[in-house]
Amino acid sequence: MKKSPFLSFIKEYMLARHYALRTVEAYIYWIHQYILYHDKKHPKSLNSRHVEDFLTHLVVNKKSAQKTQSLALNALVFLYKDIIQEPIDIDMQFRRSDKSRKLPTVMTPEEIERLLRHCSPQYKLHYQLMYGSGLRLMECVCLRIQDIDYEYKSIRIWKSKGGKNRIVTLAPELFPAIKQQQLRSASYYQQDLNDEAFSGVYIPEALARKYSNAERSLNWQFLFPSSRLSPDLQTGELRRHHIHPTALQKHIKLAGLKAKIEKNISCHTLRHSFATHLLLSGADIRTVQEQLGHADLKTTQIYTHIIDRGANGVVSPLSKIFIQ
Repeated sequence: MKKSPFLSFIKEYMLARHYALRTVEAYIYWIHQYILYHDKKHPKSLNSRHVEDFLTHLVVNKKSAQKTQSLALNALVFLYKDIIQEPIDIDMQFRRSDKSRKLPTVMTPEEIERLLRHCSPQYKLHYQLMYGSGLRLMECVCLRIQDIDYEYKSIRIWKSKGGKNRIVTLAPELFPAIKQQQLRSASYYQQDLNDEAFSGVYIPEALARKYSNAERSLNWQFLFPSSRLSPDLQTGELRRHHIHPTALQKHIKLAGLKAKIEKNISCHTLRHSFATHLLLSGADIRTVQEQLGHADLKTTQIYTHIIDRGANGVVSPLSKIFIQ
């Protein structure tokens, strides 16, 4: 993407207001696509009708799913409300996607075991946490040392999707590996304190005001730190960030091939498998909803569809008459 002063301004505006980096990247992408679709005209010269046209184009020509169209809409609502300061109509008429949501891919416990046997020791704990605690990829890599509660066998998740906090279960079998990882993080921390250029770990501004000197506290360091220091995107200060999520995304594909798992898996497959296996073990759906951090129970119910509509929920009529 060629650097645009307008898009750069939007990015800086969002970062200054502490939008999540992935949200910033997604909004910039869709605003850019909107501008390109309208022959690179400035959005200020366009209006709600042009937004309707673009959103319809995503469905008719690009065959976009509901989630994709909704994300594009959110980006454009933000653009006109916060940047252009001319909000678009709330009752726009555009073709809404009716492309049904795919049922999530779920691995069997045996496939999970094979995957973990074939993944690199460098990433094994990440995958164990994503499956064992139902963590999203970014929730896993953003964990801090202090988020682990051994006494209550739980993990505290802060400001996750939708800005929500929650507490999730933690398998006690992972205690030794997590304690080892905490020691690794502490080793980096001691090394960083001897570097005059080190400005501490990244802390959201509101928390930095509330907890003075937290950025230089051991408990606030990332559980899975990056192997090198890097400049803060907003301030340029030298900090140690967490491991980059793309490393985990790439490696799980490789581990899946080595384990000869034929399903198309990703890091999120581990979270899907966590939810499905909890329900199969008899867990209440409300409990699963809380563990996953879903605001709407309907989102969690997708996993009951997997169970009810699959081989576990329906007996084939052939089974009643089958003769070998």
